Amino acid sequence: MMSFFESLDPLYVLSGVLVGGLVGMTGVGGGSLMTPLLILLFNVHPATAVGTDLLYASITKASGSIVHGYNKTIDWRVVGRLALGSLPATAATVLLLYYLKVDSATTKSLITKVLGLAILFTAASLLFRKQIMRWYDNRIGELPAPLVFRLTVITGVVLGVLVTLSSVGAGAIGVVALVMLYPKMEARRIVGSDIAHAVPLTLIAGLGHSFLGSIDFHILTSLLVGSIPAIIVMSMVSARASDTAVRVALAVVLIAVCFRFWFF
Repeated sequence: MMSFFESLDPLYVLSGVLVGGLVGMTGVGGGSLMTPLLILLFNVHPATAVGTDLLYASITKASGSIVHGYNKTIDWRVVGRLALGSLPATAATVLLLYYLKVDSATTKSLITKVLGLAILFTAASLLFRKQIMRWYDNRIGELPAPLVFRLTVITGVVLGVLVTLSSVGAGAIGVVALVMLYPKMEARRIVGSDIAHAVPLTLIAGLGHSFLGSIDFHILTSLLVGSIPAIIVMSMVSARASDTAVRVALAVVLIAVCFRFWFF
């Protein structure tokens, strides 16, 4: 037992606590904060940061899916539609990265640019969620069922590519897309369905990165030791916090991170 705890890195454990607490409080921020944190603070190679964060996300979100499944707040029809697009897109993206065999510098540049774009979209969805929803209701409204099916599958494809390359987007971007496509669905069922879909998506993408040699299991273990207790605790106290204040603060941090990736 002592050897296990001695192998943990305190700074990674602390990072897991901070990000896990935020995820437990708001439901978003895991990929959009953890991957930049690993790259910018710990100088982890972008490919390794993305791969490690993907497996980290699949494990942490699996526990959330169990809770949502027990409470019957998952719409498995929606999860299936998203997976119909995301899982093949994820596998295709991993295979493309493998067969292209791009050099380390090119891989680093590609991932950081896509990561910056994904973070910007995430920040926008956090800052302007209400305005986006209001505009959508006034201009578009409820869509025909066949079109909703196709757009849900397309949303899955976009998330599959984006998450595989950057580990970002499954949370905030996925929730906004589902709210637009299923306006009559309860918010908790949208969140539950999004989390349930993220589990196989991040698991397959993470396993794909492991075949590419871009997983650091030492970092992964330390992150999980810190984040899992933090997620449980902060989920219990989340009702005490102002959701708007947390979302705005998170969005500001993400915008700063985005500019750091693009311009420095």
